[in-house]
Amino acid sequence: MMKSYDSFSDWRADQSDENQELIDALGSIIETTAPHLTTTVKWGQGCWADGKDHRVYIHCADDHVQLGFYNGSSLDDPLGLLSGNGKYIRFVRVHSTNEVQPEAFAALITQAIQ
Repeated sequence: MMKSYDSFSDWRADQSDENQELIDALGSIIETTAPHLTTTVKWGQGCWADGKDHRVYIHCADDHVQLGFYNGSSLDDPLGLLSGNGKYIRFVRVHSTNEVQPEAFAALITQAIQ
């Protein structure tokens, strides 16, 4: 059963300390790149949406987070950062703040919001 959250803040607070640090680092890149997006929780994940259109998400696992894109299969990925083989979704696994690539992630976010 998927956990339900009343707000993005509640979702974030329910994550491990390590994942909260990653959420903050990635969230900062998302908010700087796409300040018009709003935070929400959808399908048990932290999401950033443009109105009703969900664009970017963060999924938390025990040992990493995924910076994900709902339209990821259509993104240009010259650095080969994206994983996944579903029809639409692609993601980047991030295990530590040392793996955060602000410029590369911002380029993916910019494409995802167009």
